[in-house]
Amino acid sequence: MKKILNQSHPKEAFLFAISRFLERTSFYGLRALIILYMVTGILNMENSEALSIYGWFTTILVFSKVLGAIIGDLLIGNKKAIVIGGIAQTMGAISLCIPTTSGLYVGLFLVVLGGGLYSPNLISNYGKTYLKAPKLLDAGFTLFYLVINLGAFIGIVSLGYIGEEYGWNIGFLLAALLMLLSIIPILFTRVENNNILTYNKIKIKKRIVNISIGLGLVSLFWAFYEIEFIRSSDLKSVFIDMDTLNIPKSLWTSIESIFVLPLSIIAVILWTFFYSNQFYKLVMGFIFGALSFGMLIFIPEIPTKYHISLFFASIFFLNISEIHIAPVVNSIFTQYANPKYLAILISLAFLPTRLFSVIVFNNVNLFYENPVFTMKIGFVLMIITSTGLIAFLNWKNKNH
Repeated sequence: MKKILNQSHPKEAFLFAISRFLERTSFYGLRALIILYMVTGILNMENSEALSIYGWFTTILVFSKVLGAIIGDLLIGNKKAIVIGGIAQTMGAISLCIPTTSGLYVGLFLVVLGGGLYSPNLISNYGKTYLKAPKLLDAGFTLFYLVINLGAFIGIVSLGYIGEEYGWNIGFLLAALLMLLSIIPILFTRVENNNILTYNKIKIKKRIVNISIGLGLVSLFWAFYEIEFIRSSDLKSVFIDMDTLNIPKSLWTSIESIFVLPLSIIAVILWTFFYSNQFYKLVMGFIFGALSFGMLIFIPEIPTKYHISLFFASIFFLNISEIHIAPVVNSIFTQYANPKYLAILISLAFLPTRLFSVIVFNNVNLFYENPVFTMKIGFVLMIITSTGLIAFLNWKNKNH
């Protein structure tokens, strides 16, 4: 690690972070309400129908980000796309207050349209603020990741509770208000157009190689994450039923946030003052991911209360892995992509991730049939990925 000198976090980055925090609080709170609203609200849908609508909602949202990025990068500019996207999501949340299926579909359509415009363009503009302080990119995107997780946690807990206790309309209106507030910080931002100068200093071959590796690794990681999530969720349901543990159920529902939030804060502080190569961080991420899978290997198909420590260790290592991969990949995209088309690249990165998620979800029974064997496969694949990254770094150093 090398000490970072003469670089500081851009002030505008904090405005983007505040906006993202408010938007994620709104979005995840809205998402927590939607299925409950469809099933137990006035619409009174069947569970299968509600889950089908929700599945289409999350899938189309991924593709809408590609469209929104194209509009932002090539047509109207990223800032206008963010503002229009925030307004569309606000109107979508308000439309959900209409107690009809038409209100539901109009609301979901506007949320999808707005989310597609807002997310990739905001991530792009946030990253561009760091192009004059590239050694802080990892710390910057980890800070961004922190506010996303914090917003998601608060949104699910608060808006979900308010919607159930005080009425769906109250929950949706609060989501709309938070989304509207998320636009205000954007109005005070200004991203310079000379970031292309940094881009031109890097050879095109290096840019293509690094971006391609980043795309591949983030897709692999979230595929592994989905596989482990299935096993962890199954174990969590078993441990919750063990009354002898004396652990509140509310703690179990937010167990990942309990680890990821403080770990993110530590990473932001550390990476603000000390810099290390992004690909070294990715290596560490997959090594910790392998350790997480390794902990689950030692938990039998039918666990006992004595396996709880292994389960917590697995969650802890997975969150360390997540922090070393998810935000770092975004910093790689930002550093090596053409700033003119950064939002498009970021939106495309969502596609393989979603594809792997669909593949894992559609084959979920395979993972339940022999969970320990599945964890062994995941452990081996994590080790292979780590080894491949180390070989790439050695090759890169020799050529350099």
